Amino acid sequence: MNNLQYQLGRSFIYSILIGFALLYLAPLYVMLITSLKDVEEIRSGNLIALPESFNFSAWAKAWSSACTGSDCQGLAPYFWNSMRIVIPAVLMSTVIGACNGYVLAQWQFKGSNFLFGALLFGCFIPFQVILLPMAKLLAVLGLANTVTGLVAVHVVYGITFTTLFFRNYYIAIPSELVRAARLDGAGFFTIFWRIFLPMSTPIFVVTVIWQFTQIWNDFLFGVVYSGPGTQPITVALNNLVNTSIGGKQYNVDMAAAIIAALPTLVVYIVAGKYFVRGLTAGAVKG
Repeated sequence: MNNLQYQLGRSFIYSILIGFALLYLAPLYVMLITSLKDVEEIRSGNLIALPESFNFSAWAKAWSSACTGSDCQGLAPYFWNSMRIVIPAVLMSTVIGACNGYVLAQWQFKGSNFLFGALLFGCFIPFQVILLPMAKLLAVLGLANTVTGLVAVHVVYGITFTTLFFRNYYIAIPSELVRAARLDGAGFFTIFWRIFLPMSTPIFVVTVIWQFTQIWNDFLFGVVYSGPGTQPITVALNNLVNTSIGGKQYNVDMAAAIIAALPTLVVYIVAGKYFVRGLTAGAVKG
């Protein structure tokens, strides 16, 4: 009887989980099948029905010839703009955060707690608060409406989060390892290079996924600090969806939305388990 109750309870829990998973994936399913239909079938058919024939022309148009305002080059140029922004911004903010986190965790200098508190406070500053000061600074530096300027904005704003992640991870590393290394004559940065970095794979994965997702999905900084030719894909997607040239092509809009979301989906699919492992290893502890 106990075994039967256990099996029934387990089946019930799995049924609930599968139901929530299907509910969560329903919008993605609708977007995908809509992108594979032609406009006539979308207007006359059922929203959740499979397409009569798979048509990838909407994907090709979204990538190479869809109009984003008066520019009809598709999402391809903006996709590569986002790549040019996200890759250096993620790398720089992660490396700087690792160094900051190590220093704040292992070097208890005067004012270190205040400095960490100030950095932590930066995590809660709304994006809107820094728009005008950052715009003025970018203009002074000659980086307004450039990819380099957007990279700098994301690095500066992301350092607070990456420092928090690495500091909380490093502070949980046993102090005995550090003392043993010092007895062997290892210096401050040698300890970081030889001991801390080899143990940092989980938190590096957490930070890279976090930063990649935040930067790739950002719209506010992209629309404020970019200009013609430097806009990220989120801005281009907004312009494409709101362009009213000709009839509304929902299949193209859906294909464009999936293209814009695809890199973050791939990152989570490939490294999702490492993200959870990094969190449980101390990324948000301390």
